[in-house]
Amino acid sequence: MSRRAAAGDSQAFSQLVTRHERRLRDFLSRVAGPGRSDDLAQDCFLQAWRRAGQFDGRGSYAAWLFRIGWRLFLDERRRHASETRKRDGAALLADGAAEPGHAARLDMTAVLARLEPVERAALVLCDGQGWTHEEAAAMLELRLGTLKSIAARAKRNARALLEAHAKEPR
Repeated sequence: MSRRAAAGDSQAFSQLVTRHERRLRDFLSRVAGPGRSDDLAQDCFLQAWRRAGQFDGRGSYAAWLFRIGWRLFLDERRRHASETRKRDGAALLADGAAEPGHAARLDMTAVLARLEPVERAALVLCDGQGWTHEEAAAMLELRLGTLKSIAARAKRNARALLEAHAKEPR
């Protein structure tokens, strides 16, 4: 089907979108946040359609899509990396942690939000979605050893955040 889509078959491409959309949106939601995942996924599929002929059949079509989505996320992040955005993110975390009368609710989404984007991506791909280290490294365009180090650091950091939350008085 991916070969037919690469040749310009819109029906085959539509089937590929249906097959991979949910998993791609989940990945992008975890990496970029739920507010941006739909737009990024839509842009990803648009680029995939425009570049359909560039898919050469090496590796999985899903990995090719995830690589496009990851690049789009990085490009967006670079364009919008400003002090205002950093302050807004810090204020949002501080507001959630300072609710009077009870401890803040820390869930996996909050833990992921506190990791670096590449750590989030590695953790979501390898542990959340079950991609192999090799597949995740290809998607994120990292060397295998680098990806493994980042994934291990992400697990360590996530575990530390969860343990710190568990020790907070309730």
